[in-house]
Amino acid sequence: MPKATPDHVNNEMESVTSADGTEITFERTGSGPPLVLVHGGGGIDHRRWELFGAVRPALAEHFTVYAMDRRGRGESGDADEYALEREFEDVVTVVDAIDEPGNLFGHSDGALLALEAALRTDNLHTLILYEHWFEVGDHKLDFDDEIADLEALIDAGENEQALVLTLREMAGLTPEKFEQFRTAPIWQGMVDAAHTIPREARATTGYEFDPARFADMTTPTLVMVGGESPQILKDVAEATADALPNSRVVTFEGHGHRAMDTATDRFIDELLAFIGETD
Repeated sequence: MPKATPDHVNNEMESVTSADGTEITFERTGSGPPLVLVHGGGGIDHRRWELFGAVRPALAEHFTVYAMDRRGRGESGDADEYALEREFEDVVTVVDAIDEPGNLFGHSDGALLALEAALRTDNLHTLILYEHWFEVGDHKLDFDDEIADLEALIDAGENEQALVLTLREMAGLTPEKFEQFRTAPIWQGMVDAAHTIPREARATTGYEFDPARFADMTTPTLVMVGGESPQILKDVAEATADALPNSRVVTFEGHGHRAMDTATDRFIDELLAFIGETD
């Protein structure tokens, strides 16, 4: 298993080889206990953590931050065939490349990857999840028509239009928030990675959460959710916490899906307090 070197100096991308041979890259910054960041969907990469604010520099004041590029994004490699399980393995590979038990934070789809990765590694100190999603209670996930539209656009080489459809229609971004994405330095990278959007959407909507699989997972887990987020995300947070024997939920009242951007100081305080409790 490749190991990450202890001291990061120049912020160059580093890489590890995942279980299927795919190279997964990450950028290491800061100093302190390890913290692996797993970004969400929409074609974003490790630069997501500076997209709307300075969340990664703030984290790097307290942690050695490993901000990874999910497969098919940024500088990470890809494979001919896609399966959600390969992404679970990618996260495990980064976590296991660190010489000491680390902390793992996943946001949105990245939180689902982090949750499943936690079942597959013994090298975790804590797990922090922010608003992943799956079918729960009366909530059903039916995006077949939207995903088919995205696939048609990708097949036609219309990556940018697929990305616009994702952000405006599926994610429901306001014009102001959409413009933040469109004018950001990461935009072209998101366009280039737009082919990852429909495949990941199909995989995550097909994911079935089985609470019994997590009954013996003792990793201390903090489940985060926004007070202004849709009810399905609140119900998923509760279902996840109920399934994990060593977990609790924290709600960011007045905030939605991106409290790490909109309430960075409180987000950092919650992380530090939770991780401190487990030392």
